[in-house]
Amino acid sequence: MKTLIVVDMQNDFIDGALGTKEAQAIVPNVAAKIKAYKANGDEIIFTRDTHGEDYLDTPEGKKLPVKHCIKGTKGWEIADGLYVDGADCIDKPNFGWPHWNERRFDEIELVGLCTDICVVSNALILKAQFPDVPVSVDAACCAGVTPESHEAALVTMKMCQIDVKEEE
Repeated sequence: MKTLIVVDMQNDFIDGALGTKEAQAIVPNVAAKIKAYKANGDEIIFTRDTHGEDYLDTPEGKKLPVKHCIKGTKGWEIADGLYVDGADCIDKPNFGWPHWNERRFDEIELVGLCTDICVVSNALILKAQFPDVPVSVDAACCAGVTPESHEAALVTMKMCQIDVKEEE
């Protein structure tokens, strides 16, 4: 079975506290990808960047002093129209989820935000934990903090034997 991991497609990263026009532009592509996986009966997992009210006092908050994805807020929620019934949700307090190894995968595709932070972190963790499982990223369904850092993350993933699809 194929698994689609939808990384942090949350309101704060799309049009909220840390939103960008590039993030807004990929929403239709991500929605279509989710719909295709759902139609095929494949596994879909959403990750949510999840912080508490004390975010600004955390090590991450000291380096990125913008409150975002505070659990229970509108900004923390998956963007409207993306979540599908039956999908798992993982609330992760950091860039990468260290517990992927508690699951089993045959094939993994990642999409979401931000290419250069959470997507690349999770892709590298997954490739390290599952070296024999095909891991891919759909570049048309990802956006970075900047277009340049998006491209740099794609190069990094390619160097680590992660297949990058749909490059423009």
